[in-house]
Amino acid sequence: MATGTEDPTLTVDELAARAGVTVRTVRFYSTRGLLPPPVIGPRRVGHYGHEHLSRLALIEELQHQGMTLAAIERYLEQLPPDLSAHDLAIHRALVASWAPDSAEDATRAELERRAGRALTEQDMARLAAMGVLERAEPTDGSYRVAPGLLRLGVELLDVPIAHETILAARTVLLEHSRSAAQELTRLFRDEVWNPYRERESDPEHVAAMKSLSAHMQPMVLQALVTAFQRSLKEELRGGV
Repeated sequence: MATGTEDPTLTVDELAARAGVTVRTVRFYSTRGLLPPPVIGPRRVGHYGHEHLSRLALIEELQHQGMTLAAIERYLEQLPPDLSAHDLAIHRALVASWAPDSAEDATRAELERRAGRALTEQDMARLAAMGVLERAEPTDGSYRVAPGLLRLGVELLDVPIAHETILAARTVLLEHSRSAAQELTRLFRDEVWNPYRERESDPEHVAAMKSLSAHMQPMVLQALVTAFQRSLKEELRGGV
C-alpha cells in the first residue's frame, strides 16, 4: 500500500478502484488539472501515490456537496501545493462535515475492491470497532459503510494496536466529543441564540444570524481539529 512517504505504486485502474470512481473520471480530473500528473515509470506506465488518492477523495466530496468543477478548481488552488495525504484527508473530513451523516451499502467484495486488499474476519471486526462499518439490516451479506472513514480504517489495519485498545480509544473519543458538543451548544444557546431572539425584529441581526448558522459547523470543526492536533502533539512530545 502506498503511503505519503513511499514511491507511487498505483496504476490508474488501481487508483480508480480504491477511490470508487471510473478510470474515465480520473483521466477527466487530470485533464482539468485537479489531479497532479502521475509518475511515469518503465514502459511509460503512470503510477499514482497516496496523495493522488486523498486528493481524488477530496474532489469527490466537494462534488457531493454540490460544488461545480469551476468552484472545485478555485478551492484547490487556494490549498498549499505541498499538502500531504494526511492534510488532504483532514480537509476532506471537514468538507464532509458540512452535510448530514451518510452511509453507503457495500458487499464484502466491494469493500475489498475499495480497500485494495483482501479483508479477513479479524479485519472486518477491527473496522467495525473503529466505526467504519456495520452489518446491514436485514443481514443479507452487505454492510453499512462510512465512506469518509474507510480509507483511514484500512490504513490502520496493519498498525499493531489491540482490538480492545481500539474500542477503548473510540469510547474516549465519543465521550469527550459529546461533552465538547454539549458545552458548545450550551454556549451558543446562552450567548448567541437567546440574545438573537430578543432582537429578532432587527433585519441586520437576522441576516447576521443566518450567516453564522450556515458557517458555524465547519468553523467549529476546524477549530476542534486544530486544537486537538496541537494538544496531541504536545502530549506525545511530553511522553517521549
